[in-house]
Amino acid sequence: MVPFSFGGHTLSALAAGAVYWPARHALLVADLHFEKASWFASRGQMLPPYDSIATLTELAAVLDATGATEIWCLGDSFHDSDGCDRLPDRAQAMLRAMTQKTHWTWITGNHDPMILDRCGGTVVDEACVDGLVLRHEADPRETRPELSGHFHPKLRLRLRGKQVARRCFVATQTKLILPAFGSLTGGLDVDHPEIIRAVGSGAQALLPVADRMLRFPVAARPADARIAVSA
Repeated sequence: MVPFSFGGHTLSALAAGAVYWPARHALLVADLHFEKASWFASRGQMLPPYDSIATLTELAAVLDATGATEIWCLGDSFHDSDGCDRLPDRAQAMLRAMTQKTHWTWITGNHDPMILDRCGGTVVDEACVDGLVLRHEADPRETRPELSGHFHPKLRLRLRGKQVARRCFVATQTKLILPAFGSLTGGLDVDHPEIIRAVGSGAQALLPVADRMLRFPVAARPADARIAVSA
């Protein structure tokens, strides 16, 4: 975990793509997209049906490592409105075990606004917690410190002559966009016009590595073919 300051609070970024809030013993994750593979399978594109188990296994490991007792999921936790019903028995058992032992809050997203049964926990559209706004998609009009997801930001780097992409956080003084935590998610480059529109100028890509936070300035690029955020 790499500590950093945001909105007057000390938070910690995890390489897995989560944020830990020590003062509240809280873990924040975005875009789990449970049952994305089964959604594609129902439409004829067969994918290995293990994405939910993989995401839950990683989430359980992060919960154990941090000792978090409060969980905030920042939207698109399920890939569609029927995603909870399609969770395999093992995945449901894993998820219910976590929601029962923590104070768990689901924030609705554009993929999962209508799900009633989410294997426990409380459902809200957004929240303001100790001065930090928690919602699914960043609101360019919001002036309060805000944490969100939705865009699945990724940073492209050239290492040893090869280009690699790494999920990352995007931050300004008042905006913090989390990467997608789900195991089967795509993403947008951090300089994509839609991300710049959401956060404004002066953004940085944050990449936690070991005990350091690598920071890369994000410069707006010319508007190009817009990529729909549907991952």
